[in-house]
Amino acid sequence: MSGGIELMNSRMSNSEKVLASAACERLAGRPAVRMLIGGLGMGFTLRAALAELPREAQVVVAELVPAVVAWALGPMAHIFEGSLEDPRVSIEECDVGRLIGEASGAYDAILLDVDNGPGGLSREENDSLYSSEGLRAAAKALKPGGLLAVWSSGPSNEFAKRLRTCGYQVEEVRAHANRKGRGARHVIWIATRP
Repeated sequence: MSGGIELMNSRMSNSEKVLASAACERLAGRPAVRMLIGGLGMGFTLRAALAELPREAQVVVAELVPAVVAWALGPMAHIFEGSLEDPRVSIEECDVGRLIGEASGAYDAILLDVDNGPGGLSREENDSLYSSEGLRAAAKALKPGGLLAVWSSGPSNEFAKRLRTCGYQVEEVRAHANRKGRGARHVIWIATRP
């Protein structure tokens, strides 16, 4: 929780899994996929990606809050089901924006589940990820034909338009928070770099 706002819970994880599976589905057949996940959270996106990615894939997870990584390795390890020990995974305790800014054609996919989407709640600095400048930096960090997948707690026509203005081809996927088709409906944008 951040004040009265729920940032994570272990009961409603379907849309975070859809974030990964929608990306992996579109990456099928690519050799040695390299994926960057922004936000470790409770590891649902990571575990879903690992379930679908081939053995030779590499997944870099950027987590800004060291306590989240400590929880994942300690009292919440059972939720992560060994995913942090997977040889395909490396964890970077840093701002995902820094890794995006340092990369050039490095990733097949960048998955962002940071601060409830482009309408950030907890950290003003996260807005830069979803700005035109941030979206162009992500495009530069992607390989040709790579994709940027963004999870959001709700829709934003303005953000979808911004993605298109920055040159991405955009799909919008809606997913229930609960796998049984209940709960809030979240939005996932799949933005492909031409």
